[in-house]
Amino acid sequence: MRILTGIQPSGKLHIGNYFGAIKPAVELQSQGDAYIFIANYHAMTTVQDGALLKGMTTDVALDYLACGIDPEKTALYRQSELPEVQELAWMLSTLCPMGLLERCHSYKDKMAKGFSPSHGLFAYPVLMAADILAVQGEVVPVGKDQKQHVEVTRDLATKFNNTYGEVFTIPEPSIRENVAVVPGIDGQKMSKSYDNTIEIFMEGKPLKKRVMKIVTDSKEMEDPKDPESDNVFALYKLLATEAEQADLAERYRAGGLGYGHAKTELLNKINEHFAPMREKRAELVNDMDYVEDVLKKGAVKASVLARETLQKARQAVGLE
Repeated sequence: MRILTGIQPSGKLHIGNYFGAIKPAVELQSQGDAYIFIANYHAMTTVQDGALLKGMTTDVALDYLACGIDPEKTALYRQSELPEVQELAWMLSTLCPMGLLERCHSYKDKMAKGFSPSHGLFAYPVLMAADILAVQGEVVPVGKDQKQHVEVTRDLATKFNNTYGEVFTIPEPSIRENVAVVPGIDGQKMSKSYDNTIEIFMEGKPLKKRVMKIVTDSKEMEDPKDPESDNVFALYKLLATEAEQADLAERYRAGGLGYGHAKTELLNKINEHFAPMREKRAELVNDMDYVEDVLKKGAVKASVLARETLQKARQAVGLE
């Protein structure tokens, strides 16, 4: 089983990234042939500062390695080191109906948030399809919000195969429904675009300040509260055992628990869960030659597959 996923280096990685993409990737890397690309081409739709993009790309590599990605099990690489992806994206774009892209929720959401409607943003799902199909990904771990893009990939791969012959593997999305959408501090989906995130490697006073800003209702401390409708509890559930969840939920319903107390419980869980990863990241920062070597080796491994795929596609469409 070949597993493929990617992440944009468009800002500091957050808890939503961790539970929606990183943790599933860490767990899946022992179950098959795993590939993770750092989507620096995709990030160019929102990041137009070269030095910043380069730095954030390195940060993502550090974060993934610190969170448990094992280079012996997973090929970690920069998207930009596979030029074959761009040629495949063009081939797929010649078969992609405009309506398919116009229906994509991610594009419409970004337009509603005031993003510039560039061609790159509009055609994002086609490039994502090329990322997946270049290495013939079979399983694609994604958040629920990205499932539609995998469906676009499946549509384009099927259309290409029906038009030119069997070239691409049809991928399947892998989604963990219970953590598919992680709420941000404002209750919306946690996203860098909305500036509502809690960063994985944030700590100390900045982390505490961020947690304490989580939006809650206006109930007083003595009032009974519904844990299932509360953003603080939704985040706590991701980090706590079932017994810990049940205990806190009971305290919510009994009354006498203020949201400030619940936020402190959450803060403690965040520190407990991510402390070992913070320590590992600090070690990696002091050995950047190792990090670069990991990325280069990952690109070499992925490039072998991408070249084979591109050659088949070029032959199929008549370019060779």
